[in-house]
Amino acid sequence: MGLSSAVATVNGDAAVEDIAESESVDQSIRLSVNEKARTVLSVCTSGTLCTKSSNEDIEGAPFGSFVDYVLDDEGNPVILMNEMSMHTVNVNDDPDGFVTLFTQLGQGAKGQDVSRCSVTGKLEKIDEASPDMDQIRMRYSITHSYADQVMDSPRFSFYRMDPRKLYFVGGFGVLAKWVPVEEYKDAAPDILAKEASEIVARLNRDNVDDLLLTAENLLDSTNVEKIRVTAVDRLGIDIRVTKRGNRANQLVTNEYRIGFRIPVISVEDAKSEIIKIFQESWEKENGVDWGDGEEPGSTIPILKIAEDGLGL
Repeated sequence: MGLSSAVATVNGDAAVEDIAESESVDQSIRLSVNEKARTVLSVCTSGTLCTKSSNEDIEGAPFGSFVDYVLDDEGNPVILMNEMSMHTVNVNDDPDGFVTLFTQLGQGAKGQDVSRCSVTGKLEKIDEASPDMDQIRMRYSITHSYADQVMDSPRFSFYRMDPRKLYFVGGFGVLAKWVPVEEYKDAAPDILAKEASEIVARLNRDNVDDLLLTAENLLDSTNVEKIRVTAVDRLGIDIRVTKRGNRANQLVTNEYRIGFRIPVISVEDAKSEIIKIFQESWEKENGVDWGDGEEPGSTIPILKIAEDGLGL
């Protein structure tokens, strides 16, 4: 069973409630779903394009193709398409039909435990006289090394998607929500987006002991079986904790948001804030005080953002 979306204060009196219906979630330490969707589509440069098949034997059936893309300045996906490719044939045979581009974060991630986004809209060939054509060509050339060899061929053309619906999934059972198109376009990708996967991988590889101290001392989690960071952005980190439950062979999995004291503007700033989290965990573990005989109170904002329904 996956995690159910929930939010609660750690060591507080707030009741667990569904994120989608809550207006009390502390957004100062969490990206909005619009920013998350824009971040996924900005970081990813390839995905699965689903068109409606025009083959007479399976006419109308969904047809998936692997495609590369870039985003224009408004966040619209732009795809360089070969006129002979089946997805191009399908689009040209049904120019008014809807298509869907599915993409997900993939570096170091496995299975369904990744952020992903589906964009549904209509594809239209971009006229060579389009005012942003030079920018699109340059952006595509920088992002996809093979592009210079084919984009001047008459068999290849750029197609721009006009998004009508966006659906964002934050991970397995954590958050899933439709994203208003205009709010997506107005959002900016997270500043750590391109480095986030590497930071997460390094923390899970090199800082297991620090993460365990964090679970025990900041998240009040005992009998921890497994702990790992699942996401990092300019506002904080997400940590998933699996621990032994009250019943025999029961495992309970919860996910927490640990916010940074201040939004970061660089990778180095993020590392500094993460070190402060680990430092406070160590201080609480070792009973460090500041000369007044009392342990320092935590200044780190923490939210429970998902919990295993089997553990309730």
